[in-house]
Amino acid sequence: MKFGLTMFPTDYAIPVTELGKAAEDLGFESLFFPEHTHIPTSRRTPWPGGAPLPKEYSHTLDPFVAMAAVAAVTTTLKVGTGICLVIERDPITLAKEVASVDHLSNGRLLFGIGGGWNIEEMENHGTQATTRWRRLREDILAMKQIWTQDEAEYHGQFVNFDPIWSWPKPVTKPHPPILIGGNGPRTLDRVIEYGDEWMPIGTRTPDLPQRITELQVMARAAGRAAIPVSIFGAQASPESFAELEAMGVTRLCFGLPPAPAEETLPRMKRYAEAAMSYMK
Repeated sequence: MKFGLTMFPTDYAIPVTELGKAAEDLGFESLFFPEHTHIPTSRRTPWPGGAPLPKEYSHTLDPFVAMAAVAAVTTTLKVGTGICLVIERDPITLAKEVASVDHLSNGRLLFGIGGGWNIEEMENHGTQATTRWRRLREDILAMKQIWTQDEAEYHGQFVNFDPIWSWPKPVTKPHPPILIGGNGPRTLDRVIEYGDEWMPIGTRTPDLPQRITELQVMARAAGRAAIPVSIFGAQASPESFAELEAMGVTRLCFGLPPAPAEETLPRMKRYAEAAMSYMK
């Protein structure tokens, strides 16, 4: 099993460069950053976490800037979005950002994506909640064309452009892994159609063993190899690791609070000790 970390990269937390270097030094495989471009003050949409919205949601750095900074001070650590709100970004620009970070990191980008939960946030970007999944699908299919074709074009309902030139192309071929977040009724269909991995939140996926089994059955039916599964959140214990690995989880990411180094680094060390002990 691979072990990673996830943290909201905020303007008041440990600097991402210090975080990234420490993560690599401690032996973690990956570091994921969530994304919110902003939080509307209306707070009309309830937070799925079920509590008042934490401060970090409105203080988050741009994940691609944060990943590029981490990539510049590390050599092996993978950097990822956990998740990128694709539907709040222009796909041509986003394709360039993904390819640029993958290029600068020499192929270390993991592209986690999702449809988002904050309706008024996506509406401020011109996306309607009722059509966001159809738009996300077109965004990803269009970006795949940009990443893999010298003269890319795409014509859909939400994304439409004639042939374009856009470099750099990703170092990772044919493109960085696309990790699809969530656990909705159609999530696994999306993984099979245009994803490479599945990345649910462990604490919000009580039916995880059944869903992993369902995913792999669908993969075999589609002529695909077993699909990797990453989860966010789990107990830092050998028993928990063994249980997750037995059900088919291939990457576990520990959540870190967006806090100063004196609080974050000791927690990272405890997670690293538990992970390394299990790997021996």
